[in-house]
Amino acid sequence: MALLFDPLFRIPLAAGLVVALLLPLLGCYLRLRDEWLAALGLAHVAAACHLLGAALHLPLLASGAGGALLAVVLKQVLQREGNGGYALMMLAGWTVLYLAAANTALGESLSHALSDGQLYFATAPQLVALLVAGGFTLALLPWWNRRLLRARFFPAHEAANRLPAWRWHLGFDLAVALLLALATGTIGLMGAFALVFLPPWLAFRLASHWKAALAIAMAAGVAAYAAAFVLALKYDQPFGPVLVAVLLAVAALGLLRRAHH
Repeated sequence: MALLFDPLFRIPLAAGLVVALLLPLLGCYLRLRDEWLAALGLAHVAAACHLLGAALHLPLLASGAGGALLAVVLKQVLQREGNGGYALMMLAGWTVLYLAAANTALGESLSHALSDGQLYFATAPQLVALLVAGGFTLALLPWWNRRLLRARFFPAHEAANRLPAWRWHLGFDLAVALLLALATGTIGLMGAFALVFLPPWLAFRLASHWKAALAIAMAAGVAAYAAAFVLALKYDQPFGPVLVAVLLAVAALGLLRRAHH
């Protein structure tokens, strides 16, 4: 546990902690909306934009923001396709990512970094960007919460009352896309998706009500992140795969515990 408090890793630890808290929380809303697969499509688009931005010598944060905007535009365009649209986004992002990796200087190493996760090299600007984006998201979440829950359980309410529902749906999509883009550049593509998918997947099976589901998801995300941080550092392993492995183990243990009760 001493590795968690090593001054050399304070910034990476803090950056990953923000991601581990926020992505499971947002993942619960994506699962509520039956849009959990959207996270995989958004993450692939963001990773492709990160790599293209590096090829054009753009700052990581600029390419991440651009990737988030592009991902939201694609999501809106393909919205009628449902999960099929998110699969198209994933395939398009994956194609661009690896073609760019094969045809740009340092592309292969950057694609591996985006895939594996390079948390221990996280920088102060990345941490600041995560804190700012996360702070705005948390500040707006109570306002979104009521509207997103209402849209899920009373879908006719917005149309009947002529409410401008596009504002909160689009705003939430932008927040998710931006945080996924920043997380992809910090903990890797599959690590970010695993945090969006696995803790909420477990929480929805264990929780008896909505607030409990949010709490379980965040607790599982943070616990798995802390364990993966120490294990990957201690045994010199890529962070992303270790994080996914630990999240899978946490989800399996949680389900086993439920089965025994």
